[in-house]
Amino acid sequence: MLAQAAEAVPPVRPHAAVAYEQKLDGHRMLVFTPDGPGGRVLLQTRRGNLVQGAFPDLVAAAEQLPHGLVLDGEVLVWDPEAGALSFEGLQRRAAARARTAPALAARLPAYYMAFDILQQDGTELLTLPQRERRRRLEVLFAARALTAPWTLCPMTTDVATAREWLESWTDVSGVEGLVVKSLTGRYTPGYRGWTKVKRRDTTEAIIGAITGTLTHPQLLILGRHDTTGRLRTVGRTVTLRPDQARQVAEHLTAAGPGHPWAGAKFAAAWGRRDVLDLTVVRPDLVAEISADRAVDHGVFRHPVRFTRLRLDVGVDDVARFGEGLPSLDDE
Repeated sequence: MLAQAAEAVPPVRPHAAVAYEQKLDGHRMLVFTPDGPGGRVLLQTRRGNLVQGAFPDLVAAAEQLPHGLVLDGEVLVWDPEAGALSFEGLQRRAAARARTAPALAARLPAYYMAFDILQQDGTELLTLPQRERRRRLEVLFAARALTAPWTLCPMTTDVATAREWLESWTDVSGVEGLVVKSLTGRYTPGYRGWTKVKRRDTTEAIIGAITGTLTHPQLLILGRHDTTGRLRTVGRTVTLRPDQARQVAEHLTAAGPGHPWAGAKFAAAWGRRDVLDLTVVRPDLVAEISADRAVDHGVFRHPVRFTRLRLDVGVDDVARFGEGLPSLDDE
């Protein structure tokens, strides 16, 4: 079952029964335990790929689980050296081959945060309401005294607590926002019946290149200076609205000789190999942007949203590369 993105926590309708769960920055995964002795534990990604070979630690820990079980949740990876959840580490784990996976698992252990139970004792539970599925999931964790790597996703029915989570808990690395679910709803595969709300912060970046033309820019390629003064890319925007494109076009200037990104290639999306057709511009314009908290080594993993030009801010006033996401409200 999938979630539809929303900008804010939806208002609670009278007499509606709603649950709020924390959304973590992991990979969606189903866990299947065998129906009986001698069967295999299966780990399936959202795209349907079987990846149990890449996560031998989760397969071994499935001995704690009963037969005939299917769980839905997120797989996460902890980096002991950084003392934080690591999406980059998760990517490495997911791509590991069977012969290298055990050593990688020892350095970057995986954890599984369960938020739904789809089958129990071989009986499918999809038609049960969310409230009953959650109750059964909680009973499973309590009765089995499940410990790491198995974790129960935090959930509340109090909207005030949920809003506090969105504002405060998202300061913790790896916590992105909330998923809102109807407690009376069934589990419908492929249907966007849940709502996801990510925390977004406002910050600034330097416009270093565009797609499209100087008179009709489409995307902005953004950068920040590192401590040596080199302009480093931090991400790109979503497609500009016509009014935004006109605003930016009025101030764009073609790049002169020696632009730091001349001849560089930029991927069309995080983790993809296809590249954008760029036009470099003079890096003297500052854009105010809205971004979620998925940041890897100073780079926004998802496209950001252009808010406006900051003609009152110079490029030297922009945060340095890797300094995080300072809010304009904190200035």
